Amino acid sequence: MAIHVAFTALLYALLTVARAPKIWGIGQRQDGSNPWATVEPRISANLSNQFEWPLFFYAACLLLIQVRAESPAAVLLAWVFIAGRVAHSCAQICTTNIRIRGLVFTVNFLATLGLWAVVVQARAAA
Repeated sequence: MAIHVAFTALLYALLTVARAPKIWGIGQRQDGSNPWATVEPRISANLSNQFEWPLFFYAACLLLIQVRAESPAAVLLAWVFIAGRVAHSCAQICTTNIRIRGLVFTVNFLATLGLWAVVVQARAAA
């Protein structure tokens, strides 16, 4: 969870840099345009995505911690989720390929569902 928080903070920093030419005039091209103009909306949209599906990841992780059910499978699924979030961000910010984004989102989706399966199993065993 801490890695995802740090990654989200990095995205905020990237968005600040992308908006700097428009907001503060720092880094503008000679003609006054923003060199980040095409990517800035994608960074912003991706940042919003960090507060949607990851909510379920955080809830599953917190429940696993609460019931002391951390397991190698849960840790692996959490790392798959984090790697998937980074890959999803790269796909959304650096490309316009919806298929790649969908594929990577599916990895995140399945990793989180896997975490929830561990939660349910742990709760049933308790």
